[in-house]
Amino acid sequence: MTNEFDKFLKQLDVIRGSAAISDDIFAELRSVKKFLEVNIPVRMDNGKSKIFTGYRSQYNDARGPFKGGIRFHENVNAGEVKALSAWMAFKCAVVNIPLGGGKGGVIVDPKKLSLGELERLSRGYIRAIAPIIGDRIDIPAPDVNTDERVMGWMLDEYESIRGRHEPGVITGKPLSLGGSQARSYSTAQGGYFVIDSVIKKLGLKKGATVAVQGFGNAGRNIAFIMETAGYKIVSVSDSKGAILDRRGLDVIDVAKYKDEHHTLEGYPKAKYLTEESRFLEKVDIFIPAALENSVTAENAKVLNAKIIMELANGPVTPEADAIFAEKGIPVIPDILANAGGVVVSYFEQVQNAYGYYWEEKEVLQKLESVMRQAFDDVWKTSQEKKISLRCAAYVVAALRIAQAMKARK
Repeated sequence: MTNEFDKFLKQLDVIRGSAAISDDIFAELRSVKKFLEVNIPVRMDNGKSKIFTGYRSQYNDARGPFKGGIRFHENVNAGEVKALSAWMAFKCAVVNIPLGGGKGGVIVDPKKLSLGELERLSRGYIRAIAPIIGDRIDIPAPDVNTDERVMGWMLDEYESIRGRHEPGVITGKPLSLGGSQARSYSTAQGGYFVIDSVIKKLGLKKGATVAVQGFGNAGRNIAFIMETAGYKIVSVSDSKGAILDRRGLDVIDVAKYKDEHHTLEGYPKAKYLTEESRFLEKVDIFIPAALENSVTAENAKVLNAKIIMELANGPVTPEADAIFAEKGIPVIPDILANAGGVVVSYFEQVQNAYGYYWEEKEVLQKLESVMRQAFDDVWKTSQEKKISLRCAAYVVAALRIAQAMKARK
């Protein structure tokens, strides 16, 4: 099994010569500040108890409280959670919001749980990590296979433990519990602002063709947003395969079919492709929006795109990254491209603290301002240092984190 934290360390090592950071601080950046493993007993519907393993990683809080999602997935492991916590710290720094990096996960296939079992697991997990979280300590949020309903259960459990209201301890909540407008599609919306900025720099037309890998929350939202903005979505895929229509897909219709059939296979208005063959299709923009390591050296060799934007966390392997560099294909890194989610989570915290809530239009205006400024910072660093966008994003983030760490010494 790939150790995702080793992947993060390799990315960090790449920028060592481009970021003026002292040896002692750089050494601290190579390790997680705190890591918790917990056992979660859950009463199943059959009356028996089952033990689930969960994690919470707290990487760095020099710039502010730890911040990061909770994922429920059967492939969750310690290395992955540590890496995601580190990427979150860099993500918050690259968009210049005052938060650090954390991440949580539980080893489980939630599709095999009843609604009651899912709720009991969610509440059990938050009870297990309650001593190390808080609105000024560590703020969880939704991630893979968790949503606002799960966050609502977790908030309720945490507030029951504390005996007081503390809505800012968890973001991605239902609006009725202090959630923010636009949070449900903020990752994709932030990605759109970034890709739109890149396209303006590179001179591509808005009718550019797009393929989206992964058709979950982020994937279907970015497809819909870009379709609405005038881009042509020619292919989308799920874990089994992809559909293709060079004339452009109707994203809402595709989403309706996916929800009804739980697969893209059999969609009557497009050609069905296998997982392998879809990488051969020529597109202007390729957006991996699934899980880690979905773009490998093998498919990178045949991938035919002008721009790649990582809407998922860590979808492009280091080997694939090197191939894209050789081909001259720019890769917009995850810590910039998918930071819209944590930006609106930060907005949610601010609104919770004030007890005053913004309209959707105001949230989107603030999000656009943050994302376009972050892109400009990364682009400028890339041009000045003659390094890739990924390296530039890491340099911008590392310098900001290091500056905060140095100020505390």
